[in-house]
Amino acid sequence: MGKVSNKSIFSNYQKNEGLFDEVFDENGNVKSVYQKILDIYGARSIKDYVKLNNKAKSSFFNQGITFQVYGDKESQEKIFPFDLFPRIIDPDEWDLIEKGAIQRNLALNEFLWDVYHDKKIIKDNVVPLELLSSSPNYLHQMMGLDPPSRIYNHISGTDIIKHSDGNYYVLEDNIRCPSGVSYVICNRTALKRALFGVFNHYKTHTVTDYAENLLSLLESVKPHGVDVPVCVVITPGMFNSAYYEHSYLAKAMGIELVEGRDLFVENDFVYMKTISGPVRVDVVYRRIDDLFIDPMEFNPDSALGVPGLFAAYKKGNVTLANAPGTGVADDKAIYTYVPDIIKYYLDEEPILKNVHTYHCSRPDDLKYVLDNIHNLVIKPVDEAGGYGISIGNRLTKNEIDEVKNTIKAAPRKYVAQPIMSLSVHPTYIDDTKSFEQRHVDLRTFTVLGKDQQFVLKGGLTRVALKKGNLIVNSSQGGGSKDTWVLKQQ
Repeated sequence: MGKVSNKSIFSNYQKNEGLFDEVFDENGNVKSVYQKILDIYGARSIKDYVKLNNKAKSSFFNQGITFQVYGDKESQEKIFPFDLFPRIIDPDEWDLIEKGAIQRNLALNEFLWDVYHDKKIIKDNVVPLELLSSSPNYLHQMMGLDPPSRIYNHISGTDIIKHSDGNYYVLEDNIRCPSGVSYVICNRTALKRALFGVFNHYKTHTVTDYAENLLSLLESVKPHGVDVPVCVVITPGMFNSAYYEHSYLAKAMGIELVEGRDLFVENDFVYMKTISGPVRVDVVYRRIDDLFIDPMEFNPDSALGVPGLFAAYKKGNVTLANAPGTGVADDKAIYTYVPDIIKYYLDEEPILKNVHTYHCSRPDDLKYVLDNIHNLVIKPVDEAGGYGISIGNRLTKNEIDEVKNTIKAAPRKYVAQPIMSLSVHPTYIDDTKSFEQRHVDLRTFTVLGKDQQFVLKGGLTRVALKKGNLIVNSSQGGGSKDTWVLKQQ
């Protein structure tokens, strides 16, 4: 443990004693894992740091690392906000996170298989049938279908927080089309360009092997009878908020980025149009939502999908990753039951804890939520990106009444959780030209394939850049940090 020099750029860093600081302990001492990097950063002036920060921004701009916020009236793309001061996770902590993420996603995969086949977990009264039947993400078209290698959630994003008690909790699961992994890799690239020397002082796991591992796992779930599969990434197009990620991953894996119009189906096989003629496609990593992947099976007005794609999938002639219908398992109403799901399928205690969750479809939970809304976070069960969230202690009386009426009109659509005190991390703030405490979370990326699992060693640390804000999503004004997972010494 060490102290910060009075001349350091961190010397004016204000610590709120009620928050769990990732870098400083309760006595104001620097935690040992951060001492070296604080010495390196602290030796620079704010003026130097501003130059480095601008260099990182230029790196993002030149790489085209941007996003578009849905509903934003501005038409221009925005640079993804990035903070140069990294988050560091020691090997023992990471071991817990990694094992917990794998356990959770294996159990959710078993859950998906079961609810689309025998429904044993329903018959045994572990998960209520009503939650499935009322979920818009539970697709009757998937009943009885057998995805290659029994894998549904090939790519999962598990959002994890560290609470003020020092423990990790899973905030939510994302297993439809989770985004953000490209920012993990680009954060590392930007930091190396701006401050390459800092990596000489730490033994840090690489994150640039993600695309290689992802391609290997996609190839492992190829259709039966295919020797060398052709894989593609399908995107809704350049106006999608995550288009940069789609194009980045396709390029990094060395496979084609396609739109629906680039593919066609003939005799229940999928083909890609090329200047040399049609090429059969075996694995489609889809970044298009379920209802838009095939206008013949789902939304007939969709111009994004491929007519006949689902028929080819049903015949086993193409693999879709993630499988359609996975959204039923990341419904925030199902989240309440994930600890039970882990025990039911794996006969194990959950490694990572859930945040206690009230589901408004239960009469007792609904009464509690309505009576205590000022102390709770209200979330719609099927939204992503931080949209639709209400934090009770930030609402006016009129706003609370409005939220109550919204919940009572459709209780199934809402869950509530205690207001968790996310850990904070020193973050450079442009407006004040200083480091300040900001809340952070961590999105881990787990990839499941045939007889293999992989968790990217260094997830996406997201930062709520607005002071006091608990919502870290980029769509809500959040940014990110490079996340270092240290190797065992």
